[in-house]
Amino acid sequence: MTPEQIDLVKQSFEKVVPIAPQAADLFYDRLFEIAPEVVPLFKGDMPTQGAKLMQALGLVVGSLDRLHEVLPAVKALAVRHVGYGVKEVHYTPVGAALLWTLEQGLGDQFTPAVKDAWIIAYGALSGVMIAAAYREVVEA
Repeated sequence: MTPEQIDLVKQSFEKVVPIAPQAADLFYDRLFEIAPEVVPLFKGDMPTQGAKLMQALGLVVGSLDRLHEVLPAVKALAVRHVGYGVKEVHYTPVGAALLWTLEQGLGDQFTPAVKDAWIIAYGALSGVMIAAAYREVVEA
């Protein structure tokens, strides 16, 4: 990611933070609409799940310019998600739901440049997570 793209992601996420609970609700509503097969994976309290989602997004977004610091935690999160039943194919609808949520929350401020920056950020992050969860050999 370029420094400009990192700034776009950070600045746009700052605008989502004040509406974090609503954004999380939008995200999960959209995810469950486009990927109903994932609904059984969510067994807990959805407001708590939404808060965890927004917290994780905030951590990663805040660290985009020093991603190496959070990659071990991101990889561990991906491996834990396998235990919850998350499959590699689920990353695509999650990305689509995220972009849709940002578009709804940001409105006119979700410019093509902001969208592209988020696509690159999510692509990089999901690529790391998929590799950690499904492709890397775990040494015993």
